[in-house]
Amino acid sequence: MAVLTRKVFVSLLSGIVLGQLILYGGDFFTSVPTVDLLLAQFSETWKIKTIFFVIMVGAIIQLITSSGGIEAFIAYVSKKRINSKRSTLFMGYIIGVLIFLESSITALVVGALTKPLAQKYKISKAKLAYLCDCTSSPVCSLFPFNGWGALLLGLIATQIDYGIIQGEALSLLVYAIPLNFYAITTMVFLFVIILTGKDFGPMKKAELLAAQEESTCLMKSFQSEGSIKAMFYPIIVMLLSVPISLFITGQGDMLAGSGSSAIFYSVLVTLIFIAVYYSVKKIMSLEIYFVELKKGAGDMVGIGFILLLAFSLGDVTVKLNTGPYLASLVDGNISAVYIAAIVFLVSSLMAFSTGTSWGTFSIMMPIALPMAAVLDANIPLVIAAVISGGVFGDHCSPISDTTIISAMAADCETIEHVRTQLPYALSSGFITLILFVLFGYLL
Repeated sequence: MAVLTRKVFVSLLSGIVLGQLILYGGDFFTSVPTVDLLLAQFSETWKIKTIFFVIMVGAIIQLITSSGGIEAFIAYVSKKRINSKRSTLFMGYIIGVLIFLESSITALVVGALTKPLAQKYKISKAKLAYLCDCTSSPVCSLFPFNGWGALLLGLIATQIDYGIIQGEALSLLVYAIPLNFYAITTMVFLFVIILTGKDFGPMKKAELLAAQEESTCLMKSFQSEGSIKAMFYPIIVMLLSVPISLFITGQGDMLAGSGSSAIFYSVLVTLIFIAVYYSVKKIMSLEIYFVELKKGAGDMVGIGFILLLAFSLGDVTVKLNTGPYLASLVDGNISAVYIAAIVFLVSSLMAFSTGTSWGTFSIMMPIALPMAAVLDANIPLVIAAVISGGVFGDHCSPISDTTIISAMAADCETIEHVRTQLPYALSSGFITLILFVLFGYLL
């Protein structure tokens, strides 16, 4: 359904309904009440906390954006000495890494700041779109303290809750971050290209054409009445709240702390801090604060619903023993060494076909983790394989929202962006596949 419809809601719901039909022996009327299954997910507090985290992260992002903090940061950076093609691209690279809260915001901010300078120093629109795309999803997937992290924590915690895998969701995700080879390889690849100035494939042709064009620089002076502190202080508070909450919930042992409680309290503390700090500094009145909070939270309700469907699908697949069954098919035929590489390839294909990395995570985690557990494969490596595959496929897909937004941010045609970026993405993907096979042997 994911491949046919390219709709994550339809795909997840179809899987849930079909799973219930199988569980209840094909009795349609018994298995139809999917709403009951969805409501049953709210009986577990950690699931409520995780969904709350997803929605409130949207509120935090909206509040920071409305405060003028991001604009102030852009204004500050734009005053620094940027006097070459390389320094312009490095500026966009650094900004993309620093603004890791949400992939679309990252792409739009990098595009808005870098575009005038790109025109001045004859950087092609395709190259700018590549910069925006590389610093969006890949960067966001490397940080657990955003909407991406919330979704992944929820999916991993589901498998722990049902006893499929052992451990603590936040710890497993943290261990998986340095194994997220596609995101890391992409960022290294981009860094080297910027540093050397060497391009290949369609991108090289696009850069040569841009170099021949007359400069049509439309530089504008970025001004903002906001403060950089309005962006950095909330982010710092949110980041610091997580280890403190882990320490408290673990009664002095951070590793024994509750990941769902930690992220729940981190956003709660951050929202309270923003309300107090913005009011005291007269950045935003409480009336506007609640308006923006509601708007930001509303923007993430769809993601929260995806997470709810993912929880329900995880429930159904556990009852069906889907993971152990799939593992029994490959047990003795495929070595556990290759599981991460296979998961990476399947996740990549799914993300490319559907254009969504989040949907891929939701569908693949309940399948990949039980297989990894039964075959005794390295769990963080398999988690990283799902993440890398989702980001890789999303990065290559012409129907991905981040692909389209990145092209839009650079004023580049979407197909031109995909065509010029694809050789770079495939190169990173090939290296990633080799690394997953290699680490399958080592771990």
